[in-house]
Amino acid sequence: MRDPLTEITAILRDVLGDRALDPTPLTRFGDLSGWDSMDLVTVVVEVECRFDIQFEVPEINGLTTVGDLAGMIAMKRALAAA
Repeated sequence: MRDPLTEITAILRDVLGDRALDPTPLTRFGDLSGWDSMDLVTVVVEVECRFDIQFEVPEINGLTTVGDLAGMIAMKRALAAA
């Protein structure tokens, strides 16, 4: 099973074009160099595809950090496995 933080890091590197990017769970999306609101949409869509999950708009609006997204992925995967 894929590690959410590893996948999020790969997605962020692709979206932002920064192969050296090394986010932690505490990394705030808004603090990433070059980040804008469309990047969040792109990241969420890619996460949904890679993990076969879907987010609701209120969930997306609550995503502030990389850890928030990783936690949401873990929660949705656990619910799907139950």
